[in-house]
Amino acid sequence: MTGGQSAAGDAPADEPPVVVKVGGAKAVDPAGAVGDVAHLTANGRAVVVVHGGSTVVDETLERLGIEPEYVESASGVTGRFTDAETMEAFSMAMAGKLNTELTAEFRSAGVDAVGLSGIDGGLLAGPRKSAVRVVEDGKRKIRRGDHSGKIESVNADLLSGLLADGYTPVVSPPMAGDEGDGEVTPVNADADRAAAAIAGALGADLVLLTDVSGVYADPDDPETRIDAAATPDQLSAVEDAAEGFMGKKVMAAKEALEGGSGRVVIADANVRDPVVAALGGEGTAIERSALGDGADGGEAEEADESGAVETDGGETA
Repeated sequence: MTGGQSAAGDAPADEPPVVVKVGGAKAVDPAGAVGDVAHLTANGRAVVVVHGGSTVVDETLERLGIEPEYVESASGVTGRFTDAETMEAFSMAMAGKLNTELTAEFRSAGVDAVGLSGIDGGLLAGPRKSAVRVVEDGKRKIRRGDHSGKIESVNADLLSGLLADGYTPVVSPPMAGDEGDGEVTPVNADADRAAAAIAGALGADLVLLTDVSGVYADPDDPETRIDAAATPDQLSAVEDAAEGFMGKKVMAAKEALEGGSGRVVIADANVRDPVVAALGGEGTAIERSALGDGADGGEAEEADESGAVETDGGETA
């Protein structure tokens, strides 16, 4: 290979790393992403994988006889309320089961994968939010006892060291929640936003894989997919079109770009070669230029501070 190669699967030396977020819902098949990551890493591209696990978490809760609870924030975002009992099941499902199984799947495909939770090495850290503002029956209330957090720091040195040594990190929540007194508590964190934080810290391209081919101008019509956003007006159109779980992905995309990522692509996990296809032009690509001049991330910050209780994935993908 030469530095002039342009195929998405070939990696010139100056190509940035890629962060691939694999959804945790039943509608998302990780097999295509596993094959693509094997291809990319074999061709010299540094890759970090981040995964969700909403389906596995709910299945674990069901086996334990615990009813999953979802709440609505003041800003209208729906997420999992993670009390102490749910947090225990969450850690079992995400770091204990799913991360181990997915890491084994990558290793079976020839990828030198290393499984990590956000706790390991302080990989993902930030303050714990033990109380959140929610809306119940049209009234705003405070719910206490939550185990969720806002990612404020990424141990990029840990990831960069692993990548430099030829390893492929496979990362899952929970994150390290700072209690304010020096204690660290495992807490829930949204996998899309975890991927965004990592992509920003590494200056990486971010591919958010889901069960649709991108953001649709008409959410019910795949023919209306928005292929690219490179200006603030185009980004506004993407934000206006994003509904439900897609709104969270667009929020994560903005956070990644604000943090230092050069490009984010929201694309279909279930097509052939999904990651290579996304890097080659499929999906909805949002460029850093779409932030315009002087973007400060205020909108994403406001959504988080409003009490959004997001999580491993209140997503459909």
